[in-house]
Amino acid sequence: MNDQHQFLIAELEKLLNGGSAHVGLEDALDGLPENLRGVRPNDLPYSIWQLVEHIRIAQWDMLRFSKDIAHQSPKWPEGYWPEEIQPADEDSWNKSLSQIRNDLKEFISLIKNADLYQVIPGADGQTILREALQIADHNAYHVAEIIVLRRLMGAWK
Repeated sequence: MNDQHQFLIAELEKLLNGGSAHVGLEDALDGLPENLRGVRPNDLPYSIWQLVEHIRIAQWDMLRFSKDIAHQSPKWPEGYWPEEIQPADEDSWNKSLSQIRNDLKEFISLIKNADLYQVIPGADGQTILREALQIADHNAYHVAEIIVLRRLMGAWK
């Protein structure tokens, strides 16, 4: 592996973990009171729980798509958004966050061991590099929404 490739992998890993220009998911959720996970302030159409679950589902889908030609994505949009406004319990919350972390680690392992530029078998031109950038972009977008919700609820630093 040449220096440029190693540099790209390191930069992608930083970006996927929250980048250096924005807050990552772990920091966005740090100190969030449990009773605010299911609140929809100012008539917004989603709660923090729904955003967390959406991040989980979409990231899982992109990981699976990148690894398995037979993977079937959920139906858009309903398969990517939970109907429940809040987690059923603490265990549901923790399982969702754990899957996000584990899937991200698995994807980072994938980018370290794959040809980033090769078209994913069975895909329509997508590459692992494109999926990495899409996961980072998608997660950052929704993490920003989590921070806005926290600000609206007076629960942000």
